[in-house]
Amino acid sequence: MANKKLKLLYLARYLQEQTDEQHPKTIQDMIAHLAAYGITAERKSLYDDLHLLELYGMDIQTEKSKHFGYYLGERDFQLPELKLLIDVVQASPFLTKRKSMELIGKLEQLTSHYGAQQLRRQVYVMNRVRTDNETLYYAVDGINGAINENRQISFRYFDWTVTGDRNYRKEGNFYVTNPVALCVDRYYYLVAYDPKTQDYRHYRVDRISDLTVSDTPRDPLPPGFDLGEYTKTIFSMYNGEAATVQLQLDASLLNAAVDRFGSDAHMYTAKDGTIHLTAQVEVGPTFFGWLFQFGSKIRLLAPQHAVDSFTAWCRDVMAQYE
Repeated sequence: MANKKLKLLYLARYLQEQTDEQHPKTIQDMIAHLAAYGITAERKSLYDDLHLLELYGMDIQTEKSKHFGYYLGERDFQLPELKLLIDVVQASPFLTKRKSMELIGKLEQLTSHYGAQQLRRQVYVMNRVRTDNETLYYAVDGINGAINENRQISFRYFDWTVTGDRNYRKEGNFYVTNPVALCVDRYYYLVAYDPKTQDYRHYRVDRISDLTVSDTPRDPLPPGFDLGEYTKTIFSMYNGEAATVQLQLDASLLNAAVDRFGSDAHMYTAKDGTIHLTAQVEVGPTFFGWLFQFGSKIRLLAPQHAVDSFTAWCRDVMAQYE
């Protein structure tokens, strides 16, 4: 009886790993595969097993050409989807190289052996900056658990030194705080509420160590917290005085403007072919840096105090090279 149950499991795994539309397998192939595990199978019983696996939900297809056989058709993830996921894993700077390869290996198990070979050929190692903190994944899991269970967390927080060592803030003492959310912008960030200052703080999760989920319930959080607005404050152009600015930009920068401002901006094309844009930003170094990268193709028109601040910022930068 146990042998019969194992036969179904081995057969299901064989179809998952060794078949696809380009590589169907015959009944004789299945008999030989099962025999390698000491399981005898007859042709008629395998037809019944394939039918049972179909009833279970496996999409078993029949190839009726001269290479007659059976293969697993629809899967939870199709090959193009897995390729997309692998691209995302490879592009994530908050994943270490080891963890990236580990996750890619698990993604490869979601397709056939032949599909996995295609995915492996797609894998390449980019010369990108990656985190070195392997505890990131456990910290993310702990923070999510604390948020779901309404618990406080404690951790130590560090900066990197020029020698690659950790320089812990607060002389290595623990932060105790109220986790609110996790957000991602190239790196994972913890958003936490500090009742002492009645304000929110954010921390890079890959620079968190020794995280512990407390039994202490979180302090009451103020109503109306908007994670979307807060992430704009962290990651967009928001680190100065809020202002509605007017920009004039070359038409070639339209995509860059849409990527940065989205539907928050009002734009129109002027008679000279340039684009005029009005949007709200917070006037400061992040916004200035975004402007500066486009050189003479973009111009800040108003308000005047923003123009003056940007001009002074540019002069300070240029003064270092004079």
